[in-house]
Amino acid sequence: MSLEAISIPPTSGKKPSGLIVLLHGWGANYQDLAPLAPMFNLPDYQFLFPNAPFPHPQVPGGRAWYSLENSNYDGIEESRKLLYNWLFSLPENTGVPLEKIIVGGFSQGGAMSLDVGLKLPVAGVCSLSGYLQYEPKKPDNSFPPVLICHGKLDPVVPINLAQQAKQKLESVGVKLQYQEFDIAHEIIPQEIMLMVQFFQEVFY
Repeated sequence: MSLEAISIPPTSGKKPSGLIVLLHGWGANYQDLAPLAPMFNLPDYQFLFPNAPFPHPQVPGGRAWYSLENSNYDGIEESRKLLYNWLFSLPENTGVPLEKIIVGGFSQGGAMSLDVGLKLPVAGVCSLSGYLQYEPKKPDNSFPPVLICHGKLDPVVPINLAQQAKQKLESVGVKLQYQEFDIAHEIIPQEIMLMVQFFQEVFY
């Protein structure tokens, strides 16, 4: 099993200065976040939108990184391994080193970006409306910096899960930016602007 991805090359026509990988949420697919790419206005960067490996049980055409129907989270270990190996292969496949790759995601994709991105020497990790699925431990070397954005009115992933993630990550030494917005389970332009600022800080 491998990951398919939508790839949007740099609009500058040059070789990419970096890669921005964004993971969709539960029940969506790789087409969900791809329309956001132009909003970032980063002409020198390549965007990759991978498709989760499992079909969603209720949504036709929807995908899942792992099951949420029960507490077993079926498929989570397979997805973690797949995503880790796929990200690890990107330098060879794109010519862009891990230190120039951002891993981010929305909702379940945000959880996956934290799960896997923090285990790699990437430039940074972003979680939008996400949560922490694993218990972070202090690493042998440093974590990449993290940006967490979340809606105070989120009915799907409650704000307290973002607050818990912030607390746990900071307790193990993650350099973290955290921002709450008066929104529900969604992505707004202000979050895109905050992400661009974060990208510029970690890339330069």
